Amino acid sequence: MGELREVVAPFVVPGLSGVAICTRLKGLTAGDEKVLRLVGDLLGSLASRDLKARCAAGLEHDSERWAERKRTLTQESSSRWAGSVTKAAHDQWALARRGRLAHIQSLQAGIETIEHRLSRPIGDKGTKQAPGGYRSRQEWFAKSRRLRVLEDRLQTARAEREAGVVRVVRGGKRLLNTRHNLDAAGLTEEQWRARWEAGRRFLQADGESGKSYGNETIRVTGDGEVSIKLPAPLAPLANAPHGRYVLTGRVAFAHRGEQWRDRVTANRAVAYRIHEDVGRSRWYLTASWTLPPVQMVPLEAARAGGLVGVDTNADHLAAWRLDQHGNPVGAPLRFGYDLSGTAGHRDAQVRHALIRLLHWAKRHSLAVAVEDLDFQAEKTREKHGRRKRFRKLISGMPTSRLRARLVSMAAELGITIVAVDPAYTSKWGAQHWQKPLTTNTRKTTRHDAAAVAIGRRALGHPIRRRTAPPRTHRSDGCGHRTVQAESVAPGREGNRPRIPGPRTRSVRAGRGENAVDQNAQHRSGRSAEHEFWHQDSLPLSL
Repeated sequence: MGELREVVAPFVVPGLSGVAICTRLKGLTAGDEKVLRLVGDLLGSLASRDLKARCAAGLEHDSERWAERKRTLTQESSSRWAGSVTKAAHDQWALARRGRLAHIQSLQAGIETIEHRLSRPIGDKGTKQAPGGYRSRQEWFAKSRRLRVLEDRLQTARAEREAGVVRVVRGGKRLLNTRHNLDAAGLTEEQWRARWEAGRRFLQADGESGKSYGNETIRVTGDGEVSIKLPAPLAPLANAPHGRYVLTGRVAFAHRGEQWRDRVTANRAVAYRIHEDVGRSRWYLTASWTLPPVQMVPLEAARAGGLVGVDTNADHLAAWRLDQHGNPVGAPLRFGYDLSGTAGHRDAQVRHALIRLLHWAKRHSLAVAVEDLDFQAEKTREKHGRRKRFRKLISGMPTSRLRARLVSMAAELGITIVAVDPAYTSKWGAQHWQKPLTTNTRKTTRHDAAAVAIGRRALGHPIRRRTAPPRTHRSDGCGHRTVQAESVAPGREGNRPRIPGPRTRSVRAGRGENAVDQNAQHRSGRSAEHEFWHQDSLPLSL
């Protein structure tokens, strides 16, 4: 039997570090859209050139080269636009570096799995802790060739990472590859070209505290007026002083509108991004800003009133409320969602399930315990072989989206999120809790039992249920005595109160009155057996 991996202690998830809200730019004229496209195309070409320069610099890039890049762009736009372009290019290069590292880790996991299975005899079934050998000699040979391919890819990826080489596509790799499969995507060349150009435009600017309305480049006033500082080559298109262009339409933020208005009124930094949805022929404005760090609720305070354990699955959230001692309370809960269809539909389904869960937790003043899931190392085909349905299942689980949505939505409602290690929660939950929680009127699923296991781990209790002593050794005779109470629970071993009224056959009158006082019972080894012994005198005449 393999060794169990160490379980990480539960922790309170930090709150939000930033906020982003989006609204539609309505009432734009044809002239407004033309100016937005011209500005976006010009800045997009500058962003592409700057990203190329940043990628060419690699690991040798420093502050001097950054300043040189900014000076070059300032001549063709403005200093503020140049600062936004260079920062976006550096962030994209850093993201590509993290993606390269994740790719290397995935290749390493695949190579280790193949090497292990190649070392096992053909047809070996393996164990639950480690996979066995391959099914046939042909599969063994094919995987040995794939091993060499992965080793070559790993060597190339490591060399590129050490050299600081990254591979990025402005506009997105998926949209780029769609150009070669227009029929499958249901697009014409003109439609694809419009999406490609819209994806490569650059219309975003970082905010700056102390400036008018928190942003000098893309300015949005408190009453919703949007104006843009035009780059130098497009300055003749300005319709306002100081080379600015004011859009005809006004904007209003329905979500967090008061917070945004308070920031712009106080001239605090707000970053903006303008983008076009070609499919809907609409323009959108996104505002974002950072939040100061807040004091997190201590873990003990989150555990004080109990919590609700949540198990994440491919089509639903299984939840169960637990008290502070780790006992399931009430009935299990299920919050379903459908992840088929478009990305917008999937996102709406996730948000709807989460808001129902959080509203229920808010009504009962409970914290939420979830697993700190990460399936990146579990999605490779080397990990699960021919189990395509299972690989598709775990690939479809929206773990990252759920985690991001849950943290942001819980912060709005003031609900504490406790993350636990996901190791063995489903297995041990089914082993120790599925059968005991199943009744004639309630069928407890494996996911419900996993929710109980998650909640107990968040509360600091072991997942395994505390077993009762043998039937004849219980202090209540053959009656049942709860064994789930914590050691600090008051009165857990106290005398049972005398309740007037008719007695039942299971508890006779006076039974259990002194069940705790072991000295009052005539049992072997107790002090009642070792009291002073005195023999009464007997008459000799008898």
